[in-house]
Amino acid sequence: MRELLLVTKALADETRLRALCALRGKELCVCQIVELLGLAPSTVSKHLWLLRQARLVEGRKEGRWMFYRLAGRDAPQVAQEALGWVNRSLAASPKIKEDGKRLKQLLKTDPEELCRRQSKS
Repeated sequence: MRELLLVTKALADETRLRALCALRGKELCVCQIVELLGLAPSTVSKHLWLLRQARLVEGRKEGRWMFYRLAGRDAPQVAQEALGWVNRSLAASPKIKEDGKRLKQLLKTDPEELCRRQSKS
């Protein structure tokens, strides 16, 4: 039951749903997610921490960079099913489509440049 509670808590926020959709089929650096969502790095980190606690996402550190991707096959079944449900439910969402277009543009920018810009703000 604990896994289900963690998943439902993690899914109960628009920002976290947007982050999950952004991670479909790709791994992103935290700075890319921050830029997409337009939130403070500390806020985004908290959202990602909740998603990670629910085992909906996995993270890896590479030097000073932190990368996230959707959970893999070793995630609990409830997390895998939730990810499928989120993807199906939000596939036609105008906000998710807008995020997808914006993310496509963001991916053309070097993550180091995004990081520099964010640290100046």
